[in-house]
Amino acid sequence: MTTGGYFADPTNRVRADFVIEHTAGIATCLSPLHPRKGRSQGDVSMFPPGSAIAAYEGRIVSVGWGELSEFVDVQPGATRIDASGCLVIPGFVDPHTHIVYAGDRRHELQRRLAGATYAEIAAEGGGILGTVAATRAASEEELLTSARGRLDEMLACGTTTCEAKSGYGLTTESELKQLRVVRALNDSHPIDIVPTFLGAHDVPPEYRERRAEYVTLVTDEMIPRVAEAGLAIYCDVFCDEGAFTPEEATTILEAGRRHRLRPRIHADELARSGGSLVAARIGARSADHLVFVDEQGADAMAKRNVCAVLLPTAAFYLKLGRFAPARMLIEHDVPVALATDVNPGGGFSPSMPFAMALACFEMNMTLEEALVAATVNAAWSLDRADTVGSLQSGRLMDAVLVKGNLAELVRVGAPAIRMVIKRGEVVGGS
Repeated sequence: MTTGGYFADPTNRVRADFVIEHTAGIATCLSPLHPRKGRSQGDVSMFPPGSAIAAYEGRIVSVGWGELSEFVDVQPGATRIDASGCLVIPGFVDPHTHIVYAGDRRHELQRRLAGATYAEIAAEGGGILGTVAATRAASEEELLTSARGRLDEMLACGTTTCEAKSGYGLTTESELKQLRVVRALNDSHPIDIVPTFLGAHDVPPEYRERRAEYVTLVTDEMIPRVAEAGLAIYCDVFCDEGAFTPEEATTILEAGRRHRLRPRIHADELARSGGSLVAARIGARSADHLVFVDEQGADAMAKRNVCAVLLPTAAFYLKLGRFAPARMLIEHDVPVALATDVNPGGGFSPSMPFAMALACFEMNMTLEEALVAATVNAAWSLDRADTVGSLQSGRLMDAVLVKGNLAELVRVGAPAIRMVIKRGEVVGGS
C-alpha cells in the first residue's frame, strides 16, 4: 500500500488535459523496468480512495492522492472523469494472441465436449492445419475485417495493448500477408499491437515428409523476408510434442536473432517437450503455455529471467485436464504473465479478466498476482514496460475503470468494466 502523495514535483506544476478523479482507489502496478516475480509478483502498489490521475497529450503526468490543484494545471476543456465507486487499474496487456486468421473451428469445441482430444482432431487434419487453408485463401481485406472484430471484443474487455502472431499461412507469402494485416490493424485500431512471426507454428501438409526442408524455408527465406519488410519484432516457434523439436526450435530462433527478431517460444503445452530449457538456453523473452513445465525448466528460466506467459483459457477450452503450475513458477522466482491466446481452436475468449479468474481458481494465483501478470509483467514480456502496464508518470494513459473492487473482475459474466481509456481518450464504456 502506497501512503505518500502525488508522483509529481510540487515545485514544477504540470499541465493536464485528462483527469480521473474521486476514485475508489488506484492499483498502479508500478514498474521499475523489470518484471515482478517471487514475493513481489502480487505487489499492485495501491493508492487509497480519493486518489486521482492526470495526463497530458496521452501520457500520465501525475498520480496519487491529495489536492489535484496543488500540482496540476487542468487545462480549459480538459476531460474530467468522475470515477466514484470505481477502482482504476492499468489497461490490460495481452502478450499472446493469434487474431489474424480465416475460417471457423468452433465445431472442434463441440467434438472435444463429446470426448475427442486435441491430438485426435489434429491427426485428422483439424487443429492448426484446419485454419491454414482458409487463411491462405483469404484476402488481406477479409483478414483485416475479421481481426478488427476480435480486437473490438478485446478492447471491450479492457485490453489496450496486445501481441499478434502470424502462423496460419505457413508459406512465405501468406505469412507476410498476415503480418501486413497486423501492421494495418496497429495503424488503425485503438489497441497497440506488437507483431510476432510464427512461421514455425506447424509443418504444413506439403512438407510433412520433408521437415528439414521446411525448417530451411523458415530460416533462409521467411525470416529474411519478414525482417527486410520490418513486419515483426519477435520470432516464435511451437516447440512441443507433434510440433517442432528443441533442436529445430533452436535453429529457427537463432536464425531469427541473426535478423534482429527477438526470440519467444510456445513451450511444454502438450508434453514436457524441453521448450522451457530452449527458452532459457537461447535467452527468450518469454516461454508460453508451460502446462507441463517442471522444476528444472523453472529454475533454468529463472536464471535467464525468461517470463512465463501462461494461457489458462487455452488449457480450459482444449480440455487438457491440467493447468500450468503458476504457484511453482512464482516460488521459483519466474516472472509470470497471463494472456488469452485468442485463436480459432482454443482461445475462444477475448477476456483478460476471464484469464485472471482461471489463474486464480485453477492455478492458485492471488488476485493481486493475477493483476500484475495481466499488466506490468505482460508488458515486460513484450518489452513495453516503459510505456504500458502501469499507472505512473511518463507512461501512456491506458486505464480501465472497474466497478467496485478488484474482485469484480473475476465475477465471470458480470459487467465489471465501466470504462476503457487508451492514450487519454475514452474508447470503451461510458
